[in-house]
Amino acid sequence: MGGLRVDVLTLFPRMFAAALDESIVGRARAAGLLEVRLHDFRSYTYDKHHTVDQPPYGGGPGMVLTPEPIVRAVEAIPGHQNAHAIVFTPAGRRLDQARVFELARERHLILICGHYEGTDERVRSIIGPEELSIGDYVLTGGELPAMVLVDAVARLQPGALGGEGSAQDESFTNRLLEHPQYTRPATYRGHTVPEVLLSGHHQRIAEWRAEESHRRTRARRPDLLDEPS
Repeated sequence: MGGLRVDVLTLFPRMFAAALDESIVGRARAAGLLEVRLHDFRSYTYDKHHTVDQPPYGGGPGMVLTPEPIVRAVEAIPGHQNAHAIVFTPAGRRLDQARVFELARERHLILICGHYEGTDERVRSIIGPEELSIGDYVLTGGELPAMVLVDAVARLQPGALGGEGSAQDESFTNRLLEHPQYTRPATYRGHTVPEVLLSGHHQRIAEWRAEESHRRTRARRPDLLDEPS
């Protein structure tokens, strides 16, 4: 059985070059753990100008992505009926590590990158994509959120990080921020590494890390300590 397949619908496929070729994502692709295909949905228009947007019915500023190119592009993807489709929108659920873990277990994702004032609502009615947001701010389009999600799920593919425990010992995995990390030299500009980390006592180190993780979470992200609703 192959790795995770991701089909990305975008008006700007060249934006993805470095994000897909470098670091962990690039290595995961080279190892066959991740397959990413880019689709310019402008190619699925009928008119000679390849129009993908129109003014909104009812008036208002800006332009809205028309439904036909997106729906046609999705339906042209082999296996789209069994894929999990996602559209990026400020109205979507906030992406978090728990959802990333779930999406990383999917075998086929279709990511739809929105633009302008939004996407015609009939795309949601026909395709039924999950709506996701990566934060409460406005971006030019859905390409950067798509890159974020591809990176997040790629590193969770078995073998992508080399050590299987790596992904389990990171921020947000257990609704906690990761503990402080130190490496050589032991002293730098008067700042020293905590003595416990130099002790070689594994239980004490584990206890220190757990305490620091909770302390850091309480100080910086107390909302993570609230019981999930």
